[in-house]
Order: sequence, then C-alpha cells, then structure tokens
Amino acid sequence: MTSLAPESATPEPAQFPNEADITSVRAALRSPRRLRIEVLGGLVVALALIPEAISFSIIAGVDPRVGLFASFTMAVSIAFLGGRPAMISAATGAVALVIAPVMRDHGFEYFIATVILAGILQVVLGVLGVARLMRFIPRSVMVGFVNALAILIFLAQIPHLTHVPWLVYPLVAAGIVVMVFLPRITKAVPAPLVAILAVTIFVAITSVTVPTVGDEGQLPDSLPSLFWPDVPWNLDTLRIIAPYAVAMALVGLLESLMTAKLVDDVTDTHSPKTREAWGQGVSNVITGFFGGMGGCAMIGQTMINVKASGARTRISTFLAGVFLLILVVGLGDLVGDIPMAALVAVMVMVSVGTLDWHSIHPKTLRRMPRSETLVMLSTVIVVVITHNLAIGVIVGVIVAMILFARRVAHFTTVKDVAHPDEDTKVYAVTGELFFASSNDLVYQFDYRGDPVNVIIDMTDSHIWDASTVATLDAITTKYARYGKTVQIVGLNASSAERHERLAGKLGGGH
Repeated sequence: MTSLAPESATPEPAQFPNEADITSVRAALRSPRRLRIEVLGGLVVALALIPEAISFSIIAGVDPRVGLFASFTMAVSIAFLGGRPAMISAATGAVALVIAPVMRDHGFEYFIATVILAGILQVVLGVLGVARLMRFIPRSVMVGFVNALAILIFLAQIPHLTHVPWLVYPLVAAGIVVMVFLPRITKAVPAPLVAILAVTIFVAITSVTVPTVGDEGQLPDSLPSLFWPDVPWNLDTLRIIAPYAVAMALVGLLESLMTAKLVDDVTDTHSPKTREAWGQGVSNVITGFFGGMGGCAMIGQTMINVKASGARTRISTFLAGVFLLILVVGLGDLVGDIPMAALVAVMVMVSVGTLDWHSIHPKTLRRMPRSETLVMLSTVIVVVITHNLAIGVIVGVIVAMILFARRVAHFTTVKDVAHPDEDTKVYAVTGELFFASSNDLVYQFDYRGDPVNVIIDMTDSHIWDASTVATLDAITTKYARYGKTVQIVGLNASSAERHERLAGKLGGGH
C-alpha cells in the first residue's frame, strides 16, 4: 500500500531497536522527537474526528453531542484498555447504522441501553476468545477489506464535494498538493496538519464563503456527564434491545479486529487481539454510561495516525480524545471555522494511501489465481454496496471457503492398484476426504463387476468429517448387496478413531 508517512515518521532502528520500544509509552516520553510525532498525530486525528462524529450522529438520529462525546470517551478509554497501540476507536458509521432503528422506534434511553449491552457482549466474546477466529480470514479477504475501506473513505467525501461553491475544489487541491510535496521539503510536522492550517488561514484572510465544520452541526459547550438510561430492566426491554446489541457487538468487533490486523501489518508489530476485543467492550460500556453512541476502530483516522503522522504508541490515541474534547468544548468557535475542504483533502489522501495498489496492478491480477481475485472483488463489492464492512468480510470468507472446498474436492482420486488373487481387488484412495470431496467417492467403485473381496487402502488419505464416514458406510452397504465384503485398511490414527466411532451409527448407509 502507498504510504503517506514521511520516512522520518518511522522510528529509527537505533532509537527503537525492537517491537516493544516502538510501541512503548515510556520510550516515547524519553524521546522529544517521538513525543512530538505522537502529540501532533493526536491533534490531526482529533480534527478529523469532529465532522465524522457529527455525521454519524445524524445517521443514528441523535444530537451531535452524542457522537462527539462517544468519540472522546472511546479514544481515551481504549488508549488504556485496547490491545493495539496507536489505533483510533470512536463513533463509527457502521455502528450508527446498526443501532439507528432503536433510536427511531424506542427513543434515546433504549438507544443507550443497547450500547451498554453491546459492550457487555463484546467483553464476553473477548473473554471467550472470539479474536482467535481472525486466523480463518484469508489474505484475499483482508486485501478486499482494505480496498473497500479506501473506496468508502473516498465516497464519504463526495457529499462535501457536490453542490458546493467552486472555491472548494481549488482548496481541496491545494491541501492535497501540500500533503504530497511538503514531506520533500521538511518532515518536522505532519503534512496533514500543515494542510489544515494553511487552508484555514487562507479562508480566514480572504473571507471567502465555503462550508465549514460548524455547518455540520452544533458543537457542545459542556463536558460529558454520567448517564443512566431510564428503561425497565426486564425481559421486555431485553427483547427490544438484544438483537441490535448483538449486531453492534459483532460488527464492532469484526471491524476493530480487522483494523488491528491491518495496523499490525503497517507497523510490523504484533498486538494481542483478545485484549483488543474485551477492551472494545469495556470502552463501549463506559461510553454508554456517559451518554455516548458507542463505536469501534476507525480505519480512516487510524491511517492518519499511523501512516500520515507516523504515531506508534497509546499516547497519540489518548491525546486524540483529549484534544477532541478541548477543541469542541473550549475552542468550539475556532474549530467551527475550519473549512471542510481541508479535512476532505486529508481524507482523500488517506483513501489513496489505504488502497492496496499492488493488488489491482494488471501484472498482479494476471499472476494471481482467479479464485483469489474473486474473493477480493466479492469482499469489495459487498462492502461498497452495503456500506457495512462486517457483511463484506463475512461474504468474502464464505466465498473463500466455497472456492477452497471446490478446489480441494478435485484432489481426491480412486485407483485400481492390485489384484492379489482372482477373488480380491485393491483400491487406493488418495486425498483429503470431507463433505465436498467424499460425496462423489461412492460412484468410483465397480460394485457389480468387482470380485467378492474388496480392499480399500486409505494410507494416502485422511477422514475429516462424518460425511466421509457415511460415504464409506454407503460403499460397504452397496458391496454387501452383491454378497461382497469390504475391508478398509491404512487409516491413520485420527481417521481410524473417527471411523471406528461413527461407522454404522449414522443411519445413512444406502
């Protein structure tokens, strides 16, 4: 993927010789240069969070304060609780879409109760080890996830580029030019921050009229306070909020764990996914009790932090939340004057940097197996159509599983290998036997023409499921109808144990 980060934004090997130092808060506090990167990264992220949090609040049907306070509490709490340093969690569009019907049909109190229950479910799922399921997500799905994110980030900017004054376009272009060329001149500060300041100062000096952050919604003028949802805590309430809470918990975990894995790859470091899972849950519970709409990891702001700014520690995540609160509460009037064009330019560059350009290069597409490309494209298409990353990833995994099963199914062969005497015939079965590959196995034998004794040698095969055992039972039964006996030999220990336990007990030997 193309990186927006200047080379100097990446810690030098001499200064941070191992993974622990790269993400260490203590090491960053001892390094003025590293601390500056973390602080400025947090500031840029905070600026980028404001319009998105307001937009997601509108999607959910709640006051902008709900999204902004959720972004503050999520970022600050996940900085301590999460497993992936430098990843940004805040109010997100996916979560807003999932729980918006609760707000529409039942009101704010039930809305917050849903957020709290979703957080509790995420803690439970995290403790149960749901993060371990990440190993079953193929690389092609991950590439599709990344490319879909890049497309969604870009598409999210389109409303800010339509039906606007013509001056918006040169301002966006100017911001992009700053981010492309500034790192070649100086790398002292993140280029996105300079672009935001330059465009804002220009608009202030020239007094041109363009859409600003303040036009997105009213910013809060007070601190968040504790909130207890006034709902009946009974089964009726649970029936109302549980389906939405389950959906929010699953969507939030999937997006957060996928984003954490992406950050692992970008930074060449590893993070504990189980901690990230239950950390997301606790953060959502905290956010709910402060009247926030909940959320999960944010890919766009995370890429600003780790790629465009070069941040690597929890300091940047924590400061993103702190700066967000300071900006919207203490400096609301100034922040409201920031042109949306500046933030659009930043997000456009983030989408460019997020896209895995290598994966769509013609040479790569020619070299890559068609099945892998199909998995990647199916993930991208579903995400872009539904605007739901979780659905796209699930569909991608299902497509990958089907194609894998189809491919492996063709690796199984049955051969006539020996005739020890006129009454005996030996077949050799080769390959992995499971529901897809074993279904056709029953048609590979000559039940009528074979001699009375048939030996099936399975030395070079493996039984993986009950479907295969049922198939072997069917083969034995078909030979028995002609008065012939079957002897199955060569099973390895695992296959023999499964066959002995299930043979003749599945009720499908026909």
